[in-house]
Amino acid sequence: MMESLLIANRGEIARRIIRTAKALGIRTIAVYSQADAGLPFVKEADEAIAIGPAPARESYLSQTRILEAARKSGAAAIHPGYGFLSENADFAEAVEKAGIIWVGARPAAIRAMGLKDAAKELMQASGVPVTPGYLGPDQSEERLAVEAGTIGYPVLIKAVAGGGGKGMRRVDRPQDFAELLASCRREAAAAFGDDRVLIERYIANPRHIEVQVFADMFGNCVHLFERDCSLQRRHQKVIEEAPAPGLDAATRAAICDAAVKAARAVNYVGAGTIEFIADASEGLREDRIWFMEMNTRLQVEHPVTEAITGEDLVLWQLKVASGEPLPKMQDEIAMNGWAFEARLYAENPAAGYLPSTGRLEHLSLPESVRVDSGVEQGDDITAFYDPMIAKIVTHGPNREAALSKLAAACAGIEVWPVKSNAGLLARIAVDPDFCAARIDTGFLDRHGDSLVATKPSEIAIDTAATVLSRNTDGDPWSALAGFRIAGADDKRVRIRIGDHLHWGQSRPELEANAVTIGETTVLFDAGNAWPISLPVANEVEASQGAGDGAILSPMPGLVISVDVADGDRVAKGDRLLTVEAMKMEHSLRAPFDGIVEKLQVSSGIRVSENQLVVSIVKEEV
Repeated sequence: MMESLLIANRGEIARRIIRTAKALGIRTIAVYSQADAGLPFVKEADEAIAIGPAPARESYLSQTRILEAARKSGAAAIHPGYGFLSENADFAEAVEKAGIIWVGARPAAIRAMGLKDAAKELMQASGVPVTPGYLGPDQSEERLAVEAGTIGYPVLIKAVAGGGGKGMRRVDRPQDFAELLASCRREAAAAFGDDRVLIERYIANPRHIEVQVFADMFGNCVHLFERDCSLQRRHQKVIEEAPAPGLDAATRAAICDAAVKAARAVNYVGAGTIEFIADASEGLREDRIWFMEMNTRLQVEHPVTEAITGEDLVLWQLKVASGEPLPKMQDEIAMNGWAFEARLYAENPAAGYLPSTGRLEHLSLPESVRVDSGVEQGDDITAFYDPMIAKIVTHGPNREAALSKLAAACAGIEVWPVKSNAGLLARIAVDPDFCAARIDTGFLDRHGDSLVATKPSEIAIDTAATVLSRNTDGDPWSALAGFRIAGADDKRVRIRIGDHLHWGQSRPELEANAVTIGETTVLFDAGNAWPISLPVANEVEASQGAGDGAILSPMPGLVISVDVADGDRVAKGDRLLTVEAMKMEHSLRAPFDGIVEKLQVSSGIRVSENQLVVSIVKEEV
């Protein structure tokens, strides 16, 4: 076993690797950017080395700086985690040439599976079924548009070097193809340094099922069963589970065997995931499940596989990288129970899932289930990296039991003032369709309105009224709030929740979960966080206008393209500019027909949340 290990990553996966490495007696070395200097993974490692400024390209994506840190610390091995350089064959090769153990797939396998078009061609040659589409070398807009028309809309544009939901666009109409192709290419170039794409059929009722595979240097290759990752938003996974609901034993055996065959086709070594797309319109059938791609690394969702198998996959990685055989052979690996993982993100579902940044002044995560988190209370969520706060993992003897634990765990999450999707996760976990496993990758698009809390529930309003009534004990005017000369007392209390006023019923029997943070009292209700207060005297709620044409940036980020100039005429819905934040693009569009009065920013400029970026005036008729 190696004596020391440098983790070329950050956050929760760095902490996860450190935990197993320390249990094995391996000395751990963390690398960190300026933005991450105070995070837990830096403190928990035996040694920590600064490698550059906050932008990933100048720190976590800098091969030179990471290799220098490895040399300086005397690291015997490098674990890349996931994301960043984990699937970079050139980096893997450089690590091995430096005489350092690479805890990952062989460079040749990364190259073979890293480009989606080449990987699909290889799978076809190996007898693994693939999704119909265009994998050709002609990357002209004209040729791609023709191929899309031949395949038939809707189609999916996917970055050849893509992953993690980035560099991917669904196109429903031919007239939208050019704009979405350009956006996909920009995002792919920024994330992967490669703007090539492929086109494939968009499956109407898709299920995303993936198989965990593992291979050693002695030719042994096994699977550790499948995971269902169908609950997604913009191709980014939100909740994963294992095993996949509705998958019978014969179909499970078929796709797991296909996954092992795919791994053997590239002489794979280490942890990998074979991803399949299934047309679930007629249930999960072997002849309607196709290879989609291979991730040549550990996956974010690996804890659900650990939960149902009882295995430590990071330990397996370290043993295989050290030249040891797989800890278990196929007939020794068993599946036990059911597991879920929910990804807690710093984002605001009620505002179109915009990223949320800032200091976690209050953070309370469940203690009764597994929680993998990269941050703690008092840490900052920045705009430089993925917005994940934590992964909530539950396990039970069956799906119902594991899901019940997930619902309770997510409902008890408290995050403030950073916005989070905890309330959304809690609602998903009790949604009748999700509980019945009626899921596919369009689940959130169909159910979004019912899953996102845009206003507090009646119980939350009454709970807030109860809390505020208790907080005003001793105030003689508050004591008369519900007094009437004739008739029963009116127990209603006028309160402010967020930006709106409500009448709430003070009910002493209600159990209130409220915390005072600074000068703000926050009510936590089923994962949602509501700031509550008593209104000032004679306060009237402001009316909500239709907008005055002042376009504000909804999040801090980088302006990557500007589509208008001063004096341009625009129609409602026209794209004005695009802001990139947390590795995702967000287009700002005209709220009405008008004329661009003043453009405040240019491409390459960083903007802050609520910064004025462009002004539009309605054109007089």
